[in-house]
Amino acid sequence: MDPAHRALLRAHRLELSGQLLVSDTIVPLLYQDDILTEAQVEHIESQPTNRQKTLKLLDLLPSRGPRAFHAFLRSLDDFSWVRDKLLLELQTRPGPGPGPGPGPEPGLAPGPGLGSTDVCRLPDSVLQKVPSDQELSRLASRLGAEWESVLMDLGLSAEAVFRCRSDHSLSIQAAVLAGLVQWRRRDGRKATVQRLVQSLKTADVHPSVLEDVLMGPTQETLISSPPEKPL
Repeated sequence: MDPAHRALLRAHRLELSGQLLVSDTIVPLLYQDDILTEAQVEHIESQPTNRQKTLKLLDLLPSRGPRAFHAFLRSLDDFSWVRDKLLLELQTRPGPGPGPGPGPEPGLAPGPGLGSTDVCRLPDSVLQKVPSDQELSRLASRLGAEWESVLMDLGLSAEAVFRCRSDHSLSIQAAVLAGLVQWRRRDGRKATVQRLVQSLKTADVHPSVLEDVLMGPTQETLISSPPEKPL
């Protein structure tokens, strides 16, 4: 999902959760358009209140690819005033408008177009290393609604992801970190930064997040290493 679209949904998250009734038409239309999977529909509908159903949908949408935002707008026929407000704000915000613009999708598409956020600039020694506890913790604190998609792409089952969420219901960061630690423990030396990058790309994580998590922590880890004692 485009960063501007993601930011717009985040900014209106609580407002939308109080206005929309998602079960009747919104969720079925998104399922029909292949934005939501059957399991995700069931997860949304299992929420006890309509507000929580809407919040769960808003959690999932940013990780559902570049078509998700426009499909969501199309599903708002019964809430046209909400759609009009979102479109109006999107047009007045700086940055890309509601239509698809040129350039690569937000994520990790390789090539020179990504400039300074291109993770291919990471040295091979970093890509092949197993991320540290500090790096996983930093990543957990920065992932948003796409965290479940990241963990499932890393190979965790839907049951394992649900267990992470239920065991750490008061802290999404703790739930994400628990899942990442499970992945690292299970895959051992194969749980590399490069494998993590691939899953972040699949979940459509914006390059700025990857630069902060993969470049920054690596440098900080090096800086924080205890210096050699002088002879």
